[in-house]
Amino acid sequence: MTTHCKETAINFKSLGSRTVLADFDGGHVTSDAGAILLEQVDRHLGLLERFAGCFRDYRSAILREHPLLDMVRQRVYALALGYEDLNDHDDLSRDPMLATAVGKRDPTGQNRRRKRDKGRSMAGKSTLNRLELTKETDGPDSRYHKIKLDFAAAERLFLDIFLDSYAQPPDEIVLDFDNTDDPLYGNQEGRFFHGYYDEYIYLPLYVFCGGHLLVARLCTADTDVAKDVVQLLSEMIPIIRQRWPGVRIIVRGDSAFNRDSITSYCESQEKVDYIVGQPRNSRLEQIISGELAEAKDRFQQTGKPARVFKDFTYRTHDSWSRERRVVGKAEHLADGPNPRLVVTSLSADEYDARHLYEDLYCARGEMENRIKEQQLCLFADRTSTATIRANQIRLWFSSMAYVLLSQLRRLVLAGTELAQARCDTIRLKLLKIGAAVKVTVRHVWISMSSSYPLHELFRQVLGRLQAMPLRC
Repeated sequence: MTTHCKETAINFKSLGSRTVLADFDGGHVTSDAGAILLEQVDRHLGLLERFAGCFRDYRSAILREHPLLDMVRQRVYALALGYEDLNDHDDLSRDPMLATAVGKRDPTGQNRRRKRDKGRSMAGKSTLNRLELTKETDGPDSRYHKIKLDFAAAERLFLDIFLDSYAQPPDEIVLDFDNTDDPLYGNQEGRFFHGYYDEYIYLPLYVFCGGHLLVARLCTADTDVAKDVVQLLSEMIPIIRQRWPGVRIIVRGDSAFNRDSITSYCESQEKVDYIVGQPRNSRLEQIISGELAEAKDRFQQTGKPARVFKDFTYRTHDSWSRERRVVGKAEHLADGPNPRLVVTSLSADEYDARHLYEDLYCARGEMENRIKEQQLCLFADRTSTATIRANQIRLWFSSMAYVLLSQLRRLVLAGTELAQARCDTIRLKLLKIGAAVKVTVRHVWISMSSSYPLHELFRQVLGRLQAMPLRC
C-alpha cells in the first residue's frame, strides 16, 4: 500500500490510529466555486457588459492585456464574493476560478507577456484602480488614468435595468427615497460634520422600488436633500413615462423628504402621488390629543399596545404652499405615548387612515433593509479614496454587485429556501463553495466539495439560469 509521508508535511496530533498530516500540495483550490453562478446571471442579462459600456477606454489596444469588460467583471464579482478592497486583487489575480468566471482564456496566467506576471491571469490593484481614479479632466493624453466613466450614462443604467426587468408595464410603482450615513475616517473631499450623527460623513441618497435599486448617489452631508430629490424626479419620471405611459407613481420617504418643493412637484405631475413622514409639533400634538388619550385608556384597560388614527387636513403657517391631508397615528405603548404622522396626496376614498399608515407607509422599512444589505454585505460604505468622484464610482461598483445578486435572487431563487435570503447568506450558501480547479488544454475542471450540503439547490439554480434566454 502506498503511503503519503512527506518531509515537508505538517504533523498535527493523532486521530486514533491515524496521524493527521497537511501540506500545500492540493493544486489550485478555491473557496469561490459559486462564482460561476454570477457569470451565468451576468451573461444572460448582459449587466456588466452594459456597465462597461458606460466607460471610455483610451488605452492602446496593442499594449493592454486586460480588456475593460474583464476588469469590470473582476471588480464586481469580487465584491459579490466578499472581497471589499482593491488590495485583495493582488492575491485574487492568481485565482483560476475567478479568472474562469471573468472569461479569461488563460485562467492560470501562463501566457502573460512579462515574466513577473506569470501565474497572474487577472489585473492587480494597480491596474484596477484606474477604473476609479481617472479625473474628469483626464483623457487620451493622460499618462496612467485612461479609463473614464460617463456619470450620466452610469446613473441612467440603473433605471434602465429596472425598467427592463418588467415583461409588462405595471399599473403602479412606489419609489422609496432615503438617505443613509456613510462615516468618513480620513480627509476625503466633501467630508462634512453632521450634528445628528455626531461625526464626519457622506450622506448618500438611494432610490429603490421594491428590491430594485434605481439610484445610488453620493451626496455630501451639507446637501439640501430636497434639491436633489426634485432634480432626480424631474429626470426619472419622463424616462419612466416614456416606457410606461400609464403607470401611477407613488413617492415615499420619511420626514426628511417632507419639503414643499418635493410635494408640490409631485402635485404638479399627472398620476404622481406621495406619502412622506410629518415631524411632530405642538399644533399637531394638540390636534391628535383626543386620540392619544383614547389610546392610553385602551392600553390601561387591556395592557396591550393601542393605536387610534385621526385623518385631517393641515397647513403650516408659512412653509407649505397649500393645505394637505395628514394622518396621525396615536399610539400608546408600555413606554408611553408614541405618536406618528404622515402627509399624503392620496385620497381617503382610496386609502383609509389605518391602511395608509400601516400597509403603505410602514412598508418603506423594507427599503431600509436593502440599504443595510448593500452597506453591510457589499461594502457600499468603502468610500476611502480622496475624491468624491472616485468614491461615487466605488458606490456604483457596489451597487452593480447588489443588482447582480438581486437579479440572481429574483430570477432563479424564487420558490427555494433562499428566496428571501440576504446577499451575505446567498454568498455563504451558493458562492463560497470549496473546489479544486484543474486547467487542461481543452477543459477547466471544477471539482466541488463532495460534502457541500446544498448541491441539489446549486444544480437547480444553475439549471434555471441555463434555461433563461440570452439578453444579448
